Amino acid sequence: MRDIITLMNGMTPRQAADEFLAHIAIAKSASSNTIKGYGIDIVEYLQICDDGGLDPFTSGRDLVAAWFQAVHDRHAPSSITRKLAAIRGMYKYWKLREWVRSNPFSGVRGPKLPQTLPDFLPVDQAFSLIDGVCGDSPAERRDRCILELLYGGGLRVSELAGMDIRSINPRTAEARVLGKGRKERIVPLGSKAMDAVAAYLAVRARVPSEKCGVVDAEALLINRFGTRLTVRGIARVIDKAVERVALARNVHPHTLRHTFATHLLEGGADLRDIQELLGHSRLSTTQKYTHVTLARLQDVYDRAHPRARGED
Repeated sequence: MRDIITLMNGMTPRQAADEFLAHIAIAKSASSNTIKGYGIDIVEYLQICDDGGLDPFTSGRDLVAAWFQAVHDRHAPSSITRKLAAIRGMYKYWKLREWVRSNPFSGVRGPKLPQTLPDFLPVDQAFSLIDGVCGDSPAERRDRCILELLYGGGLRVSELAGMDIRSINPRTAEARVLGKGRKERIVPLGSKAMDAVAAYLAVRARVPSEKCGVVDAEALLINRFGTRLTVRGIARVIDKAVERVALARNVHPHTLRHTFATHLLEGGADLRDIQELLGHSRLSTTQKYTHVTLARLQDVYDRAHPRARGED
């Protein structure tokens, strides 16, 4: 990218974009994944501007038209919506710094996204998945601990990977979780999850090979090299558990979080309590689980009620 356009103070669009990314990293406590994703989306946008001979500092709605035309056939609607959020946020920051007079993406709406319901496991399948990890080796105890915490606490996989030993309070049976935006919340844990944690911690030092030993003394979950278990490593644990019990379905790490929320709602938990447990900033995010339960009720009705089956 030529980057020949500059502000009056000599800053290029790329430098101004980097200023925005640094801002959300510090002021907004954005995760490294968010910053990386925003960076990719913004660089793509600036390249589109450059290819079209448009000045991202002074051009108006023609920027929006050029960007939409470029990304329309190249990306899925969900990706376009995410990219739009990154660009809109950048312009909001630029306007605050008085680098632009207006935000050309203000009020611009992304493509309509298809309504998808969260994928979750029925109770019997959730229990089967967890109980299938029943070995007594250090690695198997760790894997059982992972499944119990994901289902018993409704944790995001990134939250679980980032937990330290001290994050869990055995006296109160609670976990201190650092969620999105580095927001901390306290999550209660049931007896099954606490038993699994205790069983794993008793042999945690034996998870890595003797050659490696425990490298990360604070991390709750460690791998065979003695370092903190990654999000990808946790995903592999789930994949192995699915294979072990031969579940005929795809189970991704977030499935257990969805399962946690759905089972709580079906058990009569209040939606706002579930919102608090999940760490959702908006209730509308949690409300998707009501659609899941309503869809299940509709399915039960269609299969069981004589009038739904068209019987006389």
